[in-house]
Amino acid sequence: MPKVNIRNNMQTSMNPAITLKRLLKVLFAVSGKKLIFVGICLIISAIVTSGASIYIINMLQTLLASGKAEDEIIKSLIIGVGVMGVVYFFGICANVIYPRIMAIVTQDFLADLREKLFNKMQDLPIKFFDNHQRGDLMSMYTNDVDAIRQLVSQSLPQVFLSSIMVLVIFLVMLYYSLWLTLIVLACVVLMLVVVKAVSKKSAKYFVKQQKSIGAIEGFIEEMIHGQKVIKVFNHEEETKEKFDKFNEDYFVNSSKANTYANILMPMLGNLGNIMYVLVAFAGSVMIVKNGLNVGLNGLSREAITLIPIVVGFLTMGRQFSVQVSQVSQQINAVIMALAGAERIFKVMDEEPEHDEGYVTLVNAKLDENGEIVETEERTGMWAWKHPHKADGTITYQKLEGDIEMVDVDFAYVEGKTVLFDVSLHAHPGEKYAFVGATGAGKTTITNLINRFYDIEDGKVRYDGININKIKKPDLRRSLGMVLQDTNLFTGTILENIRYGRLDATDEEVYEAAKIANADDFITRLPDGYNTMLVNNGSNLSQGQRQLISIARAAVANTPVMILDEATSSIDTRTEAIVQRGTDQLMKGRTVFVIAHRLSTIRNSDTIMVLDHGKVVERGTHDELLENKGPYYKLYTGAVELD
Repeated sequence: MPKVNIRNNMQTSMNPAITLKRLLKVLFAVSGKKLIFVGICLIISAIVTSGASIYIINMLQTLLASGKAEDEIIKSLIIGVGVMGVVYFFGICANVIYPRIMAIVTQDFLADLREKLFNKMQDLPIKFFDNHQRGDLMSMYTNDVDAIRQLVSQSLPQVFLSSIMVLVIFLVMLYYSLWLTLIVLACVVLMLVVVKAVSKKSAKYFVKQQKSIGAIEGFIEEMIHGQKVIKVFNHEEETKEKFDKFNEDYFVNSSKANTYANILMPMLGNLGNIMYVLVAFAGSVMIVKNGLNVGLNGLSREAITLIPIVVGFLTMGRQFSVQVSQVSQQINAVIMALAGAERIFKVMDEEPEHDEGYVTLVNAKLDENGEIVETEERTGMWAWKHPHKADGTITYQKLEGDIEMVDVDFAYVEGKTVLFDVSLHAHPGEKYAFVGATGAGKTTITNLINRFYDIEDGKVRYDGININKIKKPDLRRSLGMVLQDTNLFTGTILENIRYGRLDATDEEVYEAAKIANADDFITRLPDGYNTMLVNNGSNLSQGQRQLISIARAAVANTPVMILDEATSSIDTRTEAIVQRGTDQLMKGRTVFVIAHRLSTIRNSDTIMVLDHGKVVERGTHDELLENKGPYYKLYTGAVELD
C-alpha cells in the first residue's frame, strides 16, 4: 500500500486569520471568564504605563507656571506624586495578577487542545496512520503545541497590552498636539512598512522551519526504531548522510527565518531614534516660533505651555515606538504558532472513521422458552442485537462466527484495485488459511473483515448480517487478532495480556498464558507476571513477545480469531509448542490464518491461494496437493513465497 508523507498531505495552507479566529474561539470556550479578567488587568497596566507622560507634562507645567508661591508648587508636586503612587500600585497589582492567571489559562487550553487532538486521532481510520509518519505526528504534540503555548502565554497578552498602550498614547498625543502627533504617526507608518517587508520574508521561513522540524523528527523516530536493521546492513554512513540532508534543510530554513527576525528589532530601534530626534527638532521649532526669548524677556505663555508638551511627547514617542516594536517582535511567534495550529486543525478536520452500524453485541442467555434474551450478567453467550427499522422490532442472533465474503473488490487507492471478486465462506469452527506471495492480498482480506477498510463492491456478512450494519466496536470486540508486528505497551506482562479483555481476572490471564504456552517463560522471570515491559517489550525476545500477543488474543475469548503470521517470529521448537496451544485455542472458533510456513496450515479446513488479489485455488491440503497446482508448487518448493 502506498505511503503518503505527512509533509505533503498537510501542506494545504489555511487562512491565518481564520486559523487565529478558530484558535481564539477554542481558547475563550475553555477559559472565557479568566481571559476577560486578564484583559481588564492588561487595560489597567496599559493606562498606568501611559500615565507617566501625562504626569511629566503636568509636573513641568506646575514648575514653569508663574504667580504661585513655593509652598503651593511643592504641595502640588506632592499631591501629584501621591496620585501616581496610587495609580502605580494598581498597575503593580495588575502586572502581578495577570501573568499568574494567564499561566493557568495557557495550561488549561493546552491540556484541552492535546486531549482533543488525541481523542480525534482515536476516531481516525487506520488508513490515516498508514499514510502518515509517526514522528511527524508526535511533532504536533511537542513543537506545534509548544509554539501555540508561546502564542497564548506571551504573544497574545503582549500584543493586546501594546495595542491598548498605542491607542491610549495616541489619544493623549492627539489631545496635546496634532502636529507632533502627525510626525510620530509618519514615523510609525514607516516602521510598519519595514515590519511588513521583513516579516513577510521571515514568515515564509518560519513556516518552513516548523515543517522541517516535523520532517527531521519523523526521520529520527524511524531510524531509532530501525537501529538494528541499520547496523545489520552497515548503513550507518548512509543514514548519517540522509540525516544531514534533513538537518541542513532545517538549518537553512531556521537560519533564514531568524536572520530576518533578528534584523527587525535593530531597524525599528533606529527608526525610533530618528522619530525621537524629529519630535525634539519639531518641538523646539514650535517653542521658538511661539515666543522663546530667554535672554531678554524670559518665556512667553505659549512657550511655557509648549515646553512640557514637547518633553512629554519625547517620552510618549519613545513609548509609542517601543510598543510597535513589541508587537512586531511577536509576529514571528504568532506565525509559528499559526503554522502549528494549521497542522493540528487539519488533523482535527480529518474525516473520522464512519460507523453507520446499529447492530450491537450483547450478553445473552436462553429464557424458559429457549429464546435468546439480553442480560446484564456475563454468561459466556453472546448475541447480535438487531433493531429492524421497518417495523421497530428487535431480534437476537446468536454469535456463531460465520463469516462470508461475496464477490468482494477493494482498492486502497481509487482506481488501483488490489482484490478482485473474492468470495469465501468460513463456517463456525472452521480454520481458513490464506496463502500467497507478499502483496497477494492476504492481510487485506482480514482488514476488510474487521473493517479497518471498507470494501468497494460486494458483500461481507457476519452470522448472516451485513457487517456494515454492525457497529465497529462491537464487530471488533468479537474478533481476536494476533499480528505479525507485535505491539506491547509500557506496563506489566499481566497488564499486557489483560489488554485483550480489561475485565479478565488474574486467573483468566494465567489460563490464557498457559493456552499460548507463555506461562512457562513468564513464571521463570524474576518478577513473573509483574515483570515490567518498556519500549515495546525490548527486554524480551521476539518469540516471547509474540507469545504474549497470542495470550492477549486468548484472553479475549472471541468466536473468531485472525492469526496474521502469528508464529513468524518463533523458532521451530517453540512453534510446535505454540501450535498445540493455538490448536486448543481454535477449537470451536472460526479461524483465519495467514502463514508463510505451510506446515502450520496443513490441518486447515480450507486453504485459499491468492495471486495479485485474485483467488487462483482453494481446497484442503490434500486436495490441493492432488491438483498439483500453485499450492503444490509452493508446498514442494518448486515456487517460493516472497
